[in-house]
Amino acid sequence: MSVNIEGKVVILTGASSGIGEGTAKELIENGAKLVLAARREDRLKELTNEIKENGGEAIYKVTDVTSREQMENLAQTALEHYGKIDVLVNNAGLMPLSFMNKLKVDEWDKMIDVNIKGVLYGVAAVLPSMREKQSGQIINISSVAGHTVGPGMSVYSGTKHAVRVITEGLRQEEALAESNIRTTIISPGMVETELPHTITDDDILQSINSTEFTPIKPKDIASTIRYAIEQPQEVAINEILVRPTAQQG
Repeated sequence: MSVNIEGKVVILTGASSGIGEGTAKELIENGAKLVLAARREDRLKELTNEIKENGGEAIYKVTDVTSREQMENLAQTALEHYGKIDVLVNNAGLMPLSFMNKLKVDEWDKMIDVNIKGVLYGVAAVLPSMREKQSGQIINISSVAGHTVGPGMSVYSGTKHAVRVITEGLRQEEALAESNIRTTIISPGMVETELPHTITDDDILQSINSTEFTPIKPKDIASTIRYAIEQPQEVAINEILVRPTAQQG
């Protein structure tokens, strides 16, 4: 159990599966108190019950990150239940990759709403209370796609690059004695999650299905998030890329 995580209150979006679920289990093992958020209540309830049965502390709130009001309510729930917010992990994301000539504009809009606006609404919801107590950490999940772009990745890469730029700007603004808020960007490569399930472009799916290397597991990203949180208050891990060893791009 990590001394620097034990007792910390962590809000975790996208907690119902994949990296979010793996991170919840990793942080609970290290003594965190969790506020789990996602849209699928059945998954949230199941995970929360599992945590409680194993002696951990967790609550959940069904939340759509594209709603500023719901994100504010999520932060308020954390404050009312635990009295503070130490960490926000903006993990919710969508990845409906497609070639731009397919004109899947509705999917572009969804990625912008979830991947960019969802992160911004999360930051807006927790920043006032973190500034008031002069400590906190905001961890935004970007992607290796935020560092590079390839065919079919244009909009997704754009949203994930935006997450990196927003987080770095936030770091510069809040790296002050009167604020003392740490920021971290985690950029995963290919991870074994449900993200590809949102892809409707058959040409993209064919390309993904032909990938020869093995994706890493959600727990591998979860341990990276844990590493960033468990550092001493005066140490900020600002950015980490985590790829499968055999992933070139």
